[in-house]
Amino acid sequence: MNKRSLQSIALIWWALIIGSFFFASQSTANQRIKDIVNFEGIRENQLVGYGLVVGLNGTGDDPKSSPFTSETLTSMLERLGVNIRNKDIKGKNVAAVMVTGSLPAFARHGGKIDISVSALGNAKSLAGGMLLVTPLVGADGNVYAVAQGAVAIGGYSAEGAKSSVGGGDAAGSSVTKGVPTSGRIANGAIVEREIGFSLASLKSMNISLKNPDLATAKRIAREINRVMGNSVAKAADPNTIELSIPTNYQNNVLDFLSEIEQLKVKTDQPAKIVIDEQNGVIVIGENVTISTVAIAQGNLTIKITETPQVSQPNPFSSAGSTQVVPRTKIEVDEGKGNKIAIVKESISLQNLVDGLNALGVSPRDLITILRAIKAAGALQAEIEVM
Repeated sequence: MNKRSLQSIALIWWALIIGSFFFASQSTANQRIKDIVNFEGIRENQLVGYGLVVGLNGTGDDPKSSPFTSETLTSMLERLGVNIRNKDIKGKNVAAVMVTGSLPAFARHGGKIDISVSALGNAKSLAGGMLLVTPLVGADGNVYAVAQGAVAIGGYSAEGAKSSVGGGDAAGSSVTKGVPTSGRIANGAIVEREIGFSLASLKSMNISLKNPDLATAKRIAREINRVMGNSVAKAADPNTIELSIPTNYQNNVLDFLSEIEQLKVKTDQPAKIVIDEQNGVIVIGENVTISTVAIAQGNLTIKITETPQVSQPNPFSSAGSTQVVPRTKIEVDEGKGNKIAIVKESISLQNLVDGLNALGVSPRDLITILRAIKAAGALQAEIEVM
């Protein structure tokens, strides 16, 4: 068995394993409702802020090429009573950064959240830096948290000393691991404002599916009604289930939702083949089926090999010179050994994989074959190219 066949078989088995993990396991085992839906109002909110990181060892922003850093530093010092307006700032120990975080649902005043810090200018590294007090605002412009703390990064950057030989300013060798201009601060922000949302007083609410599907939405509503009552849940569309809070759970919505999210339903998904052409990865869903087709796969391959040889005159000859003589070898492979293969109608992922595996094609050829089968109307699935 050649290397090409081994690569093809490995790809097909990989597709089988991944497809079985992501698709087959979902259909054969019931899933908890909490794992496949989102509850209305229970969500995170994105926060963002602009601040300064100080204490960098010469790896911060260049004041000349990052004027916003100098302006921010000047304004901050003026608020602290230090006037450096119209002064030339030359140090590179300060970096302007964007600070981002997520405010969890029902976060309370005084709670702490993790934040991410990313350089905005031309800083080389945030290692050893300290983020100064930075307000974090939401989409409505209100401040919901305040961040400050030591920045922890997952990478580093180092380079040799610069040389001025020949009047230049060339840098020596350098090495960089990870992204030293981005880091995190665990529990680096304190919640200053709460988002008002009264869960206990709700009379009704909606839940939305993470993967919208008609059959799954209907099964969720049916299971909730079976346990809680016939008029509690209604599937409004493939993405939304409308819930009416039962009378015995009024003012106690938390208990109601905690019981619902533990119910299990059988999820469904459309027949789909996902193709990542860049990496040659193919994921085939369990519900993918194919009609009986005949496939012939073969390519015309022309191989040209240059083997130059040296021609020299006879020993002690007074005429002639050493010459390089070209030698060209051309091989043409018309794929005469390839045959037409029959892929029978499949009723399962295993049958489909076995049929494609019998062809012994390369990953790129397999992608082309799947598209050709789809164009012929024999593939009952959607093809999604990443």
